[in-house]
Amino acid sequence: MRVLVTGATGFIGSAVVSKLIAAGHQVLGLARSDAGARSLLAAGAQVHRGDLEDLDSLRRGAAAADGVIHTAFIHDFAKFQENCEIDRRAIGALGDALAGSNRPLVITSGTGMGNTVPGQPASEDHFNAHHPNPRSASELAGLAAAEHGVNVSVVRLPQVHDRDKQGLVTYSIALAREKGISAYIGDGLNRWPAVHRLDAALVYRLALEQGIAGARYHAVAEEGVTARAIAEAIGRGLKIPVVSQSPAEAAGHFGWLAMFAGMDMPASSLLTQQRLGWRPTQSAGMIDDLDHASAFRA
Repeated sequence: MRVLVTGATGFIGSAVVSKLIAAGHQVLGLARSDAGARSLLAAGAQVHRGDLEDLDSLRRGAAAADGVIHTAFIHDFAKFQENCEIDRRAIGALGDALAGSNRPLVITSGTGMGNTVPGQPASEDHFNAHHPNPRSASELAGLAAAEHGVNVSVVRLPQVHDRDKQGLVTYSIALAREKGISAYIGDGLNRWPAVHRLDAALVYRLALEQGIAGARYHAVAEEGVTARAIAEAIGRGLKIPVVSQSPAEAAGHFGWLAMFAGMDMPASSLLTQQRLGWRPTQSAGMIDDLDHASAFRA
């Protein structure tokens, strides 16, 4: 297949590009800069110039492809709601070019969209259209595209990690370095699911090749790593104190990250593993990658 990949030079998208090329697919990678274009060519991909807010470029790229994997997202969480709206429009534009063709469109969301009963892992088969998290806009855009005859499936991500980046934990490291303490809220037993970057990339490829229209897949290797374990790993890495804070203290300490820091959002990938035949194979878990993270090297 000729596959358009948005976010093709990013943390997750670059791994998706590698997985696709290794499986024999031709990749058309979205690039907004000359440097991005050069990195795609070096990886063996073709280049499609454009960006998330250039909707015509997205339509042209999707029209020239046999399928689309949409991993791009603007990771400025100070403007999270605005960026979720940008993502909604981007998915709509990609869908415009694919409507009625049965060519697959694989979009990205978060595992939190599948949480229902407090304390229970998120499920692939659940989506709350009225979820307060603005990222629900991505899945709502997917549903709207499906109504217009687009073959849409969703890959939901937890905290995606390797030794260089760890999802929201990367921001936690920067905050801990700035504040001089590594903090968690309350008893710190609230959980964040996690997956290695290379394992997540394989889910996208399998969803493209085998996915069912309307399905949601969870790229989850660890159902839940506790906030306290993460804070302790950061404390070890930075050699700073690890402290518990009350919810009242957390708002001032964590800033925008406070909306995530206290969440308990475990997630299961049981149905994904059954339906796609996917198994996480990377031996490094979140804490192991943190214990060897490049952020802590001198």
